[in-house]
Amino acid sequence: MTIDSPVLTQVQAGVAWITLNRGPQRNALDIPTLKHLHALLDTFNTDPAVRVVVLTGNGRSFCAGADLAEWAAAEARGALETYGWTDTAHALMTRLHTLDKPTIAAINGTAVGAGMDLTLCCDLRVAAQSARFKAGYTSMAYSPDAGASWHLPRLIGSEQAKRLLFLDELWSADRALAAGLVGEVVTDDHLHAHTNALATRLANGPTFAFAQTKTLIRDGAERSLTAQLQAELAAGLLCGRSADGTEALRASLEKRLPIFSGK
Repeated sequence: MTIDSPVLTQVQAGVAWITLNRGPQRNALDIPTLKHLHALLDTFNTDPAVRVVVLTGNGRSFCAGADLAEWAAAEARGALETYGWTDTAHALMTRLHTLDKPTIAAINGTAVGAGMDLTLCCDLRVAAQSARFKAGYTSMAYSPDAGASWHLPRLIGSEQAKRLLFLDELWSADRALAAGLVGEVVTDDHLHAHTNALATRLANGPTFAFAQTKTLIRDGAERSLTAQLQAELAAGLLCGRSADGTEALRASLEKRLPIFSGK
């Protein structure tokens, strides 16, 4: 892709970086960008060369949420409820949340509204010290529309979720860390390197087992313990039959570190 593309991609050593690149719009999400991201995730999910996906932004913002210029244009022509942003965003959030491969949000600068929701759909969140988080909905007399009402109570508890959503506070990286909204905070200068090291570690891991683990965690909240144990049994049998499962056992017997193929 060219450097003026709204989304940049790079794949190296099993790690796919997706970089939002709409600087003048603070990486806001219009419908073409949402569709582009969705298509990239579909491609990376089936590409054996990709074993981890990292999402980040260029410039001073991770993502400013919905593109308000597109929103205003739709309202001006009387199409605010039908122009398709919400359905397109929901499809993207679902695709990101259900991706088989591990996902990391490397959060630089401000993540607002649907931009924050993008980070919530990722498995791991690493924030730069400059990162800021804001729901952005109630200040616009709006309710959450891209998954925040589902993710936040599960990540940080009901009261903290209501505080972030009702009061529309701007949370610093440190406050986000204390609340459990992110897993790590690093200096801005080290965000890329630190995230890449984490992604590389995951890329060298058992990709199929990661996929099974993600599914168990995602679906487990809707199951009883008995049902979840049965699901774990089924997933474990699949993992044991995988190439990585065979390699892990062989490496253990040979007293060496396993070399996983991701299969």
